[in-house]
Amino acid sequence: MTVQLLGAADIRRLAAELDVTPTKRLGQNFVVDANTVRKIVSAARVEDGESVVEIGPGLGSLTLAILETGARVTAVEIDPRLASRLARTAAERGVPDGALEVVEHDAMTIEELPGAPRVLVANLPYNVSVPVLLHFMQTFPSLDRGVVMVQAEVGERLAAAPGSKIYGAPSAKAAWYGSWRLAGTVSRQVFWPVPGVDSVLVGFSRSPHALGTEEERVRTFRLVDLAFQQRRKMLRQALSSALGGSATAASAVLEAAGVAPTVRGEQLTIDDFLRIARVAASPGADPSA
Repeated sequence: MTVQLLGAADIRRLAAELDVTPTKRLGQNFVVDANTVRKIVSAARVEDGESVVEIGPGLGSLTLAILETGARVTAVEIDPRLASRLARTAAERGVPDGALEVVEHDAMTIEELPGAPRVLVANLPYNVSVPVLLHFMQTFPSLDRGVVMVQAEVGERLAAAPGSKIYGAPSAKAAWYGSWRLAGTVSRQVFWPVPGVDSVLVGFSRSPHALGTEEERVRTFRLVDLAFQQRRKMLRQALSSALGGSATAASAVLEAAGVAPTVRGEQLTIDDFLRIARVAASPGADPSA
């Protein structure tokens, strides 16, 4: 299958046709370089016949690169102008019928996708990248790997390990679903408009087994949020409101979970947080945890 990718001139022409101007409000920066979109698809190891979901396809530069592999793509686009044009762009560029399905929806709230996609590939809007990513990981368990392009600072946090200065709530929450790694850098010059920040590629592989139940995830994420909202405080203080209402009560729960009450959140793995949540929810513990 021969698919013609979009160049910078094609993208500006399509934007003019649709009267689309990239906006900071939607975090839009369109990739205008064919080598870059192919690099993203290669990093995601997309194969012929696979089912891929793309978030925010925009004018279609990354979409076409995914389709070039022979994969089937479900593209989730919030902008009705972009959503309505994308299928026609694909057809004009050599994509066969049935290979692309466009879903006009807000990626932050979408609950259903056709085809149970296994791979996620996306150039995520800078302003909502983490919540969108976590929503997709939670809502679509069929996703077992992928690569997303995000702001460098966000990507580094997603891939950070416990104990590092940049390890935080996004790092711990992402780790609930699997392993994350930095998969490459992206020049600012391949975007239109040129952003004021650097971008990176972040790859993930979902763990084959769920870390815990949905109820446990909610409890664990609450503890993660509390720990990093007050990241300079010891856990016995940062988590006291969720673990009995006092530092003394929190210390007892932490010790029962095998965690020193004097450590800080940045030193804990997601497994540590889950263990604390389970102890806190056990009979005799504070049910509010």
